Amino acid sequence: MSTKSILNKSSLDFLENYLNNASPTGYESGGQKLWMDYLKPYVDTFITDTYGTAVGIINPDAPYKVVIEGHADEISWYVNYITDDGLIYVIRNGGSDHQIAPSKRVNIHTKAGIVKGVFGWPAIHTRNRSKEEVAKVDNLFIDIGCETKEQVDKMGVHVGCVITYPDEFMILNDNKFVCRAIDNRMGGFMIAEVARLLHENKIKLPFGLYITNSVQEEVGLRGAEMITKTIKPNVAIVTDVCHDSTTPMIEKKIEGDTKIGKGPVVTYAPAVQNNLRELILETAMAKEIPFQRLASSRVTGTDTDAFAYSNGGVASALISLPLRYMHTTVEMVHRDDVENVIKLIYETLLKLENEETFSYFK
Repeated sequence: MSTKSILNKSSLDFLENYLNNASPTGYESGGQKLWMDYLKPYVDTFITDTYGTAVGIINPDAPYKVVIEGHADEISWYVNYITDDGLIYVIRNGGSDHQIAPSKRVNIHTKAGIVKGVFGWPAIHTRNRSKEEVAKVDNLFIDIGCETKEQVDKMGVHVGCVITYPDEFMILNDNKFVCRAIDNRMGGFMIAEVARLLHENKIKLPFGLYITNSVQEEVGLRGAEMITKTIKPNVAIVTDVCHDSTTPMIEKKIEGDTKIGKGPVVTYAPAVQNNLRELILETAMAKEIPFQRLASSRVTGTDTDAFAYSNGGVASALISLPLRYMHTTVEMVHRDDVENVIKLIYETLLKLENEETFSYFK
């Protein structure tokens, strides 16, 4: 299978539509519907759970169950306090970066639809040069053009409304995908593409495949924690993003040495089952898929941890997509890496033997 043949026009159209659609933590259902519509031709059935995790299943009756997983949610803000002058203060929903907020446009999601606003910020002329104020959660505020709290109420904005950025998908230099929420809607996209390739290449897997798009990763891996108890998988291959550590102000001695364009990143961590990881690495070498290595202390900080430590222990591994500018509105990945993550998951599934235990004690 040629790497260059993986993404087609309909794939990229879906990717753009899927990324542009807001899917904040706790409010992922709209994006999940788009994802399930795209995945529907390639799977036998779906399951969803109470909080909105969606799973497309191939071979639902097979006793041995393999999960491939990404997470559906993006970081956002909540309306927390409205002043008498109609200004809005916020708290985080996930790890939203306060430093990028000043002067950003925002979408406030209400029952009546989206209300536009901006993160205001005092002009440079008015700031005290000797004690330059930095952006913090407690001094960020949103202005929606209202002069009183009553006007804000009339627009349908209230405490608890969720706030996202409107920044949309673009391609730089033909091969860099840029958008907010690539972390980790790109993961959901990549596992959907694996399902498409299995279908188009008429692959008959000997086990059940559970293409899982989990909710609420950004607030503590909660969606994966729930759905793994429902699926009870034997194996989980998780895909998320990791840092490109080659851009300015990042310390490689701390973050490792990984770069966009150099291939999928395979993680070493306690939660990663060694034999499953070695199967992935052997597959990459056999199929000449470029890859990078990364070590994670104690936890991976991804849904891998939730799957690994569930149900008495599930053989789990992490294949990451290197990304620049994580948790900003200009997250950037390389098209070649996207295609190679898809290819690596696909080829690993073809090498994975039915009923494999990955035991260290055979």
